[in-house]
Amino acid sequence: MATRKQTQAARRNVRKAASAARDKKTISKMPASTRSALAKQGAAVAQRKRTGAHSPKTRQELYEEAKRRNLRGRSKMGRDELARALGHG
Repeated sequence: MATRKQTQAARRNVRKAASAARDKKTISKMPASTRSALAKQGAAVAQRKRTGAHSPKTRQELYEEAKRRNLRGRSKMGRDELARALGHG
């Protein structure tokens, strides 16, 4: 069983963490274009999960396919760019 002092310290830590999270508001400080891009990515992932798409899902899988097709610039591409270049999205 936790002592009274430990319980108080835990409560204080929780309040401190919650306050820090409120103060940071990390996502709200991002540029609107970045927030939009994150939302679109999230929506795309949700869509793939709903439809059970069988196309390669991870960047690594897409990268391996790009490597097989000898796609130039693949190492600098992100997941979405690889998918577009390969015709998956």
